[in-house]
Amino acid sequence: MSGENLTAEQLAAIEEKYDPETAFRPTGHIITLLVTLLLVSMSLYHFYASGFALIREVLHRGIHLSFVLSLVFLLFGFRKKITKTLQTGFFYFNGISFLDLIFAILAVVTALYLPLLPPEQLAIRVGNPSQNDILMGTTLLVLTLEAARRSVGPTLPIIGLIFILFALFGPLAPGALKHGGTSWVGLVNHLYLTNQGIYGIAIGVMAQYVFLFILFGVLATRIGLGQLFIDLAMVIAGRYSGGPAKVAIFSSAFMGTISGSSIANTVTTGALTIPAMKRVGYPSHFSGAVEATASTGGQITPPILGAAAFIMVEYLEIPLRDILAAALFPALLHYFGIFIMVHLEARKLGLKGLSKDELPKTALVLKQHWLSIIPLAILVYLILSGKTPDFAAVYGIIACVMVGFLNPVNRLTLTDLWNALSLGAKNTLAVGAAAACVGIIVGVVTLTGVGFRLGYVVIQTATDLGNLIGNIWPLSYFAIEQWALFFTLILIALSCIIMGAGIPTTATYIILVAVAAPALAQLQIQPLVSHFFVFYYGVLADITPPVALAAYAAAGIAGSNPFKTGNTAFRLGIAKALVPFVFVYSPALLLVADGFTWTAFTITLTGAMMGISLIGIAFAGYFLAPLNTLQRWWVGLVSLLFIAPGLETMGIGILLFAPILLVQIKQRQNHVPEIIQRQE
Repeated sequence: MSGENLTAEQLAAIEEKYDPETAFRPTGHIITLLVTLLLVSMSLYHFYASGFALIREVLHRGIHLSFVLSLVFLLFGFRKKITKTLQTGFFYFNGISFLDLIFAILAVVTALYLPLLPPEQLAIRVGNPSQNDILMGTTLLVLTLEAARRSVGPTLPIIGLIFILFALFGPLAPGALKHGGTSWVGLVNHLYLTNQGIYGIAIGVMAQYVFLFILFGVLATRIGLGQLFIDLAMVIAGRYSGGPAKVAIFSSAFMGTISGSSIANTVTTGALTIPAMKRVGYPSHFSGAVEATASTGGQITPPILGAAAFIMVEYLEIPLRDILAAALFPALLHYFGIFIMVHLEARKLGLKGLSKDELPKTALVLKQHWLSIIPLAILVYLILSGKTPDFAAVYGIIACVMVGFLNPVNRLTLTDLWNALSLGAKNTLAVGAAAACVGIIVGVVTLTGVGFRLGYVVIQTATDLGNLIGNIWPLSYFAIEQWALFFTLILIALSCIIMGAGIPTTATYIILVAVAAPALAQLQIQPLVSHFFVFYYGVLADITPPVALAAYAAAGIAGSNPFKTGNTAFRLGIAKALVPFVFVYSPALLLVADGFTWTAFTITLTGAMMGISLIGIAFAGYFLAPLNTLQRWWVGLVSLLFIAPGLETMGIGILLFAPILLVQIKQRQNHVPEIIQRQE
């Protein structure tokens, strides 16, 4: 399939194919009307609850959970096979099986049973659950696992089941993982009746913050902010060498401010940028890879950051503005790394930019869409002024509606508003089900203390590797403790990538931070740094084969080989793999970390940019002229010196790169770009 003439329906089909969170099944008119009413009611409830009401925390979480689980059973089929055919038969009503209707009703009953109990009665039940409590809790556990399987795939619920078995059969666990175990009653009591399980932080953050920010992103896109970002990216970068690829970077960076979904970003901006990249001469797989890699940055770009930013707020108990400040420069370095790779590829191929006729007119773009920037400005201002995230989101949503009704270009009608409220709620269902499932996993971690046990295993393994490597000259220059930290980071990074290959980024972050935080804390790493380290590597999974969902969606638009596109996307995003190591060794990059100074920040940022540039040169195989294999390996090894930026290591790195630079300058005058070679 080529991206040249894809319709909106075809783009939606591509997103649905590669994003299990949007694979909704067809329903008949009655169920469609019911679902739409429930979705709009869900949006209106969250807007009212966060902006104007005072609702008990557990009740708010229970209402959110009842909406999420019941709608998942109505919108997601038992099997993940995508079909546009309405299911009919004796056991179906309007495309929904009677069993799924029963599941949806049970989800509402079990999710609200506990929150609707009087607080004083609930306090008595904790630790002494009744038979009804056990029945309701067991039913909700099963429904949560099934809802997560339907909406995000089997990996996360399988992990949940493994953790449940681990809790029940702790005495049989090997080595340091062995624990006393618990009974089914004790497990249900902890996961259902306390705020350490299903009703824990994960579902609380979804209900309080994430829902509103997803709704804001939908409304902001509808009033023209997304189109403004794409047009501005064309104006800024379109005319330069390899322009469309650079447009993809800028547009994805802009879109990332209002959308935390890698796949949605890929489809939205890729429909324009991927065909344009192919027209100027980029290979299909490279075009798709550029868009996919740039789009994953949406999950690490302030102010949305996916859902993980709000989880960090709760875990670390620091203001959202500090989280956003910490995320800013690592996100910029991600885009800088892609820009370097794209620029080098364009120079190697000899590609040109877009013609003047293909570029939008700046004055016209601003005239048509300038009003759409107001809601985002209000949102950011309120966050930076210290307001709570939900307060900022509520007024950002109000601003979107007001601008939409006033804007003559992208005027928002009541029908549009109704559809946006429905779509916003629909986009939260999969992440909500995943959060509830993650609550089970986190509950087992707090019940058994496995986080500290796994942390011990990780550190012990890393220390053993450090002892093995640290005694070899010249590697003995670094202390055993330094090698232990390095291998701990490597093991955690690999765990994040593997886990992230099958489950959403936020779920990966929550699960892995339970292991990584204790391990890194023992190595004296700041909590903010350890949380960001896990988060960034979880995001990397979206472009890491074999399950590189964003890359596969881009391949669907580009008409390229999905696996080849995924491999190329991973190569382009390799800078993201370097950045977390940089801010572990030099936390000044996160701006708000302890011990921050502007001198340390400047050295760190400069060193990180140099290291990212070198690793880009190594993977591109080109600087001023092509590099041979030995030169690429040499430059790649030199780039590792910039993992821990400092004047000494930077100076050594520059000296080691100098011979390659001199050779490149000499070879530059004889280099003929590949596109000219093909023409000849």
